[in-house]
Amino acid sequence: MADALRVKISIPSAALATALAAAVPYAAFPAQPLEGNKPGAMIVDSDIRQEEVLSKTEAGRVITAIDRTRDNIGTVRKTTKLDTVDIVFLTDAARSEGGPPPAIENKVKQHQDDVTELRQEIEANALLFNAIDSRRVLADDVLAVEFDNPGKIVIYAAAKPPPK
Repeated sequence: MADALRVKISIPSAALATALAAAVPYAAFPAQPLEGNKPGAMIVDSDIRQEEVLSKTEAGRVITAIDRTRDNIGTVRKTTKLDTVDIVFLTDAARSEGGPPPAIENKVKQHQDDVTELRQEIEANALLFNAIDSRRVLADDVLAVEFDNPGKIVIYAAAKPPPK
């Protein structure tokens, strides 16, 4: 009888101990430190810079980057660390402004499947997703990316920057 009583008491005790042990690591070690003004930069651990330009000024570079999208998809997929993330806002190409100019829009349509896959890879890449999210850029607004030297990416977005 005493053995049966011990079993009844020890099962709830074991369950309680297991639940506490499982909860402690999550309480003691948060997944992402969110102190400070720039949690995105802390997550990305890269210098995130932004620039505002008109699409006609950068049309040649954007079109070249769109043509290279198929090659850049694999690089985006493998990217885990960057020194610099430059987000280039093509302010006159934002949806609110009617979208990209015809030359860029036609190039996006020509490479539509590749651009769609690039956007999916950006969303799946924690570093790049958090970089664009920190500047309130949607993946659907990304037109192209450019890796112009090791450790640096340029992301061209048909969007306006967030208010300061």
